[in-house]
Amino acid sequence: MPELPEVETVRRGLLSQIKNEKIRDVKVLYGKMINGDVQDFIAKLTNQTIEDIDRRGKYLLFRFSNDITMISHLRMEGKYFVEPSEDELKKHTHVIFNFSDGNSLRYNDVRKFGRMQLIKTGEENSVKSLAKLGPEPTEADFKVDDFYKQLQKKKKVIKNTLLDQTVVAGIGNIYADEVLWLSKINPQTPSNKLNYEEVKLLHDNIISELAWAIKCGGTTVRSYTDSFGHSGKFQLNLHVYHKTGMPCERCGTPIERIVVGQRGTHYCPKCQVLKS
Repeated sequence: MPELPEVETVRRGLLSQIKNEKIRDVKVLYGKMINGDVQDFIAKLTNQTIEDIDRRGKYLLFRFSNDITMISHLRMEGKYFVEPSEDELKKHTHVIFNFSDGNSLRYNDVRKFGRMQLIKTGEENSVKSLAKLGPEPTEADFKVDDFYKQLQKKKKVIKNTLLDQTVVAGIGNIYADEVLWLSKINPQTPSNKLNYEEVKLLHDNIISELAWAIKCGGTTVRSYTDSFGHSGKFQLNLHVYHKTGMPCERCGTPIERIVVGQRGTHYCPKCQVLKS
């Protein structure tokens, strides 16, 4: 699943390609992709201009000229491509936004898990999944004292807490493993057992690691590409994720893979010792 750095990379790419483009027509080839009435979705976006594209956590927010926002979640395999309207559709293309300039924005999704929903701009918090999101992992929004207070209330293990989007927005399996390794924290440590110094280190690593991943265009492990069809480059900088059996960069101990909360989890058993 694309995590925050991948979604932010997609956002930036799309913004450079389709900002101020006017939609001539919309075609929905798989109706379940749309939350709400499909014909209403088409009618509200036809002849509208894309004025901006924002992001909240892992959600893309397309801002249209009629004060309508399209919330888009890529889920597992969703991708956006900008292509000439006359080009043949790729397999698994489900929603097409044809522009007046002869190009089209096409949404492709092998698993069909992605969803789109229209709301009035400014009413994003009326959508429960957005209203519940925690702070963005930036210096401005993500405060270490608030993070520490939240962790003190949680008995579940820290790996699962990092995946909880109400705690901090945008972290998924890849970056959770990476920031825990950087912080020398065992993924099975109960969240409320971390002291303030450990939480601060983890907090700082979350901010810096995700910012670096954005600069690298995200991580491509399986199928992620940006809106230009380019793979990310951050996989070249991974320390533990998908490194099972390879030596830890710090101590040489083989990286192990365990299952935490039904998610494959990678860590160094020597550097990330579980507290008793």
